Order: sequence, then structure tokens, then C-alpha cells
Amino acid sequence: MSRTTSIDAGRAPAGTLAADRLGAPTVVYFVLSAAAPLTVVAGVITTGYAVTGITGLPIAFLVVGAVLAVFAVGYVAMARHLANAGAFYTYITRGLGRPAGIAAAWVALIAYNTLQVALYGAFGVASAPLLEAWLGLTPAWWVVSLAAWALVAALGVLRVDVNGRLLAVLLTAEVAVILLFDLADLLNPAAAGYSAETLSPAALFVPGVGALLVLATLGFVGFESSVVFSEESREPRRTVPIATYASVTIIALVYALSSWAMTVAVGPGDIVATARRDQADTIFVLAEAHLGPVVVSIARVLFATSVLAAMISFHNTTARYFFALGRERVLPAVFGRTRARTGAPQAGSIAQSVLGLATILLYAVLGLDPLVQLFFYGGAFGGLGVLLLIFVTSIAVIVFFARRPSGETLGRRVIAPVPAAIALAVMVWFALDNFWALLGVPEGDALAWVLPAVYGAAAVLGVLWAFVLRAGRPDVYAAVGTGSKASAVPDGA
Repeated sequence: MSRTTSIDAGRAPAGTLAADRLGAPTVVYFVLSAAAPLTVVAGVITTGYAVTGITGLPIAFLVVGAVLAVFAVGYVAMARHLANAGAFYTYITRGLGRPAGIAAAWVALIAYNTLQVALYGAFGVASAPLLEAWLGLTPAWWVVSLAAWALVAALGVLRVDVNGRLLAVLLTAEVAVILLFDLADLLNPAAAGYSAETLSPAALFVPGVGALLVLATLGFVGFESSVVFSEESREPRRTVPIATYASVTIIALVYALSSWAMTVAVGPGDIVATARRDQADTIFVLAEAHLGPVVVSIARVLFATSVLAAMISFHNTTARYFFALGRERVLPAVFGRTRARTGAPQAGSIAQSVLGLATILLYAVLGLDPLVQLFFYGGAFGGLGVLLLIFVTSIAVIVFFARRPSGETLGRRVIAPVPAAIALAVMVWFALDNFWALLGVPEGDALAWVLPAVYGAAAVLGVLWAFVLRAGRPDVYAAVGTGSKASAVPDGA
């Protein structure tokens, strides 16, 4: 057999992802890295206390975690029937139809790309002071971010399990330092002692709780990506459920513990004032008092690597969305090809890297704030998109199983998915109604409605594109949502 026609052992055909490379632990590492635990603990939790002035964040994490765990029942049940890197796109297509699925695809591409590129702002700001302290250099944030961009771009075209091993190391160190900080807080309680006030459901029945629930929801963004790696997983029918449930549980418990431990260390009555004063440095200020400056210096490094790990995870997720859409010719066919040696979605990875590079350079040239205008706004905007996709997917799960019971139990088809959809609808309403508070802009500010409107416009364009495909390329339209079966569609799309 000739060199040009053979596929070496361990290589993937050019139109497929590499199968059987990821076990449940590695998928969990991808999911938790996207959730960026230390970034959430240092940034989202303290921001939640400071912006909302509400102390019920610990119970909010548990409530949101419970809602997403119930949603996951139907979500992973559907995964047993549809192993596809398109995840939300595929689920919504199979449940609500091809126009809705393509609309969801456009929303997903915008949301995940935004989440990934937004992290370059946080990484540059977090890493520049470290370089100044170590080397006496004072690089601009974008110089540091370009170095991180180059690393992420290189990793994106390598084997997915190489990325997984790196994430395993970074995430283990990250979670270890979070738990160390929590232990230090709990061993040094304020005068109020071990108050359970912030863990009480009553803490949620206060004005402005919508913004608090939205912030808590943002902490879970990434949990849904277990399905994105289903085609590359060993035993996906077993791996995806384990990874999804494990991720939701770990995220909920770690964030609830960390946000409660802060209130123990300073007192429930003082946590808001402390967060407003120290902002993202709150956990480091508390840790330095209890553990000393050396541990804090290490933690600041891990904060930067937490952002890096999230960038790698979101890059891989986004590249696989490009791949799923290219394979089905919803995007140009080049996106549906993979690198033979590594099985990585090469065109999707390169496209994502190009977008990241353009974003860094644009913000550098225009002199925009990398922390507020890139990381904070981008994270809130991307997180809203993922929440919208989760809600629509919850509806798609119900409709899918109503049409095809597929041997699943009533609990997986109806009893869990229906209340999950209702709860998610409430969360979406809260998110849209309180988006101004989440951005930190005045109520009625144009930014608070322009950003959500982008998703509405993208969904409309997606539906229109579906109609164009149905009229002009019925073969492509028929293959939408079919995953690997779509590879039989000619490349002329």
C-alpha cells in the first residue's frame, strides 16, 4: 500500500477525530479546566459579593449545581444515542429541527470563541506583575498574552491526550491551592465563628438575587463540554455521564466551600465590604495573613496557569465545534478535516488561533482595557450564550425523547428534564433582566441589551442559512445533525 493512501497505526482518517484516546478522568480535566476554578474563586466569587452586596453566594452555587445536575440526567441520556462533537448543535438539531440546530451552532461559535479570547486579557494582566517581580521586566499585557497564544495555538493541533495530560497537572495544582486556602480560612474564623447564614436558602430571598444566580451560573460554564469529546472518548456511553456528573459535583462543592470559607474568615457581615476593598486580591490577602507570602506567590502563579488551562480547554472545545459544522458542510468542508498524525481538528484550531491573535492585536492597538473590556465583558457575554444554549438544549431533550423513547426510563425522559427546563427558563429570565448588573453598568445602559441582541441576530442568520441550504443544497441540509455520517456528502458545499 502506498505512503499516500495508507493511514499509519494510531492515526485518524482526515475526516474523523481520533477515537479511544480519552478516559473519564481526562474528560473531567478538560471540563474543570474550562471552569477555571482558581479564576472563579479569585474573580467571580469576590465579584459576586462586591457587585451584588448579597451574601448568599454559597447556597447559590449549590442551587445552580442542583439544577444543572437534574438537567444532566436528560443530557447524558441523549448522549448515549448521539456521540457527536457538535454537542448542543447536534442535540438541538435532533430535538427541535435543523433550522433551530444551525441557529444554535452560530450562537455556540460566538459564545465559545468569545470565552476563549476573553481569557487572553486576564492572562496578560495576571502574568505581567509576576514577570516584573521575577525578572525586573515590565512587559505590556499583550506581549505576555501573545506568548500564551503561541503555546495554545501549538497545542491545539497536537493529540488531544497531550492537551489532557498538561491540563491534569495544571488543574491538580490549582485545586490543591484552593483547598489549602479554604482550610486556612476555616482554621482561622472571625468573631462570628462558623456561621451557616450564607448557606441558608433564606439568603436567596432578597432583592437583586438574579445577578447572584447569574454569577453562580457563570462559574459552571464548561461543564457541558464533556459531550464535545464523546467521539474521542473510550466507552462514551460510560465516560460522558461519569465526566458530566463528576464535574458538576466537584464544581458545586468547591465553589460553595470556597465562598463559605471566605465568610468564615472575615464574618458574613463583613464579606461584602472586604470584597469591595480587596476585589480579586481578597483570597490572596486572607491567605497571606494565614499562610505567609511564599504560598501566596505560588498561588498567584497558579492563578495565571488557571487562566492558561481554561484557554487550552476552550480552544479545544471551539475547534471541535468548527469541525462538527465543517464535517456536515454547514461551514466550508475544510473545517471538517483533521490532522492525520494527531487526529486534531486542524482547520478549526487554526481559525480559533487566528481569531485570538486578531483580538489581542486589536485591543493592543486601540488601547482597550484587557481586564474589563476583554475578560470581564467577554466572559459575561460568552457565559450568557452558553446559558441560552443549555436552556434550549433542555427543551430539545424533552422533545427528542417524546418522539423517540429509545428505551430510556420515564425519569430520564420526563421527570428530570421537565423541571430542569423550567428552572433554566427562570435562570435565563434572571440573566437577561439582570445583565446590566452583571456587567457593572447602569440599568438601561445600551451595552446590557446590545450584547444579548447579538445572539438573537446570530440565531436569525442561522435559521436563514438553514433555509438557504434546504433550497440550494438539500443533500447538505439532510445531513445536518448526523455527525460522522455526513462525511458522505460531497465537498462542493
